Amino acid sequence: MSQETQILQHLKEHGSITSLQAFKMGCLRLASRVYDLRSKGHEIQTQRWKTRSGKIVARYWLKKKAPKGA
Repeated sequence: MSQETQILQHLKEHGSITSLQAFKMGCLRLASRVYDLRSKGHEIQTQRWKTRSGKIVARYWLKKKAPKGA
């Protein structure tokens, strides 16, 4: 199973993903895989924040689609 497929499956099953979760699946470049998924039409949103140690981390999740007719 490709990293893109694993990440997309994780997003659908768990709602979001961080770099640490992706690393545990063997993905060292989560932002690149998210870019690839976005280029294939998946609407993925990002939240970034700075940790106490000054590092910037991100969480990604699939954008919820509005129901048809809404």
